Amino acid sequence: MTLTGNLLIIVLVSSSHKLHSPMYFFLSHLSLCDILITATIVPNMLHGILEEGATISFNGCITQFYIFCVSSATECLLLTVMSYDRYLAICHPLRYTSIMDIRLQYHLVFWSWFLGFTLTLFIVTQLGMLPFCGPNTIDHVFCDIVPLLELSCIDSSFLKLEDVVVSIPLTFFSFIFIIVTYVSIFLTILRIPSTSGRQKAFSTCSSHLTVVSLYYVTLITIYQVPSTGHSINFNKVLSLLYIVLTPLFNPIIYSLRSQDIRAAFKKLISKKTI
Repeated sequence: MTLTGNLLIIVLVSSSHKLHSPMYFFLSHLSLCDILITATIVPNMLHGILEEGATISFNGCITQFYIFCVSSATECLLLTVMSYDRYLAICHPLRYTSIMDIRLQYHLVFWSWFLGFTLTLFIVTQLGMLPFCGPNTIDHVFCDIVPLLELSCIDSSFLKLEDVVVSIPLTFFSFIFIIVTYVSIFLTILRIPSTSGRQKAFSTCSSHLTVVSLYYVTLITIYQVPSTGHSINFNKVLSLLYIVLTPLFNPIIYSLRSQDIRAAFKKLISKKTI
């Protein structure tokens, strides 16, 4: 269901001319991030649940962690870009098309992916160079950094510090930027004289705000709140929210709230039936 929903978003955005707008362009890349997270983690996780344990090679574990980091970091940046897009569309509607042109769209998407690949590469490289000579059982649903560091034979506090230095700009600062943009958006919406105008303006960003709330609350709780504040099992439950539920709900939330996506889907179905 997750792969079908997100692939459908990408197909609809690429095939429908009505969806050739910055918001849906960014949404298609957000769906690509969700596909990468799902395809990398969920199959092995389901295999481990069915078999009460799964085996993964060291290189496979590091690769899984790297793809997860890239997808998560890029998704954080894309959600920030989408909030900026909504800010321009609502707060500066007359200048929106001139500012958010096709060149800026490609730049924002390129740098989101580029920073996602490069910022996490150094941490993953350092993690792969650590010596692991103790137990080789990971008490988690996937190869995350905390359970991996617990298996290292040496003090890995420096790597934990590097992870904090990289993750804070990607999560906390991005979240603060989104909050600031939405405060400006809400203030602008409140100044709209008509009730229907306020409802229409709010409906254009309600889906994005729902996804942001679900994604960032779980991400900040796990990686920014000290690990002593909650148990390992609680971490596993929270991890399921952003590696299973968030990729599943993203296309559902956007498709239910967007008339354009529903119309494009009906048009695609009608072509197939003909």
